[in-house]
Amino acid sequence: MVRKLKVNTFLTLDGVMQAPGGPDEDRSGGFEHGGWSAGYWDDQMGEVMTEFMGKPFDMLLGRKTYEIFAAHWPHSTEPGAEQLNSARKHVASRTLKSVDWNNSTLIKGDVAKFVADLKQGSGPEIQVHGSGNLLQTLLRNDLIDELSLWTFPLVLGSGKRLFADGAMPAGLKLAAVKTSGTGVVMARYERAGAIKYGSFALEQPSDAEAERRQEVASS
Repeated sequence: MVRKLKVNTFLTLDGVMQAPGGPDEDRSGGFEHGGWSAGYWDDQMGEVMTEFMGKPFDMLLGRKTYEIFAAHWPHSTEPGAEQLNSARKHVASRTLKSVDWNNSTLIKGDVAKFVADLKQGSGPEIQVHGSGNLLQTLLRNDLIDELSLWTFPLVLGSGKRLFADGAMPAGLKLAAVKTSGTGVVMARYERAGAIKYGSFALEQPSDAEAERRQEVASS
């Protein structure tokens, strides 16, 4: 049985996912809007997140998200801390030489191949939180089974976006949706095969039909 890879990420209405949790999470590219999600959190959002992380899981993290999590969760008693600290964590990075957070290992070699092989192995579901650069690799290689996208009611106009150039075209179906009291739409999407293309353009009549219509109009 193939292990499912599930992504959970926060987005603005214009698709920005950079630095939702604090001003200094990720200032790359001169980003000055860090911490944009903090003012919208409520109890319902906490309940949905607890449910998402309530089952056994492994984690797949990019370097930036790993560093943020590793600096916070080992010292936290917040809900979810125990699950995060004990989970097996696979870290994708070109620059880190070692990872010290409990149960963490660096991915060696091609990340896409590693993740494809990981999904074929035994174990619990694989979760990805944040990790914008890593998500681009997963999207390009069609490795994501489920997307939990939390869309916040604000527009930033700049910053790293989830669906950057190179994402694989794919159909999705809405599996569940809830809205927080602060207007955050928490939607879960599953894969749904190929995109169903079509057209709303009016069908053009054949030459014979066009000629017949012209005759009727002139009679």
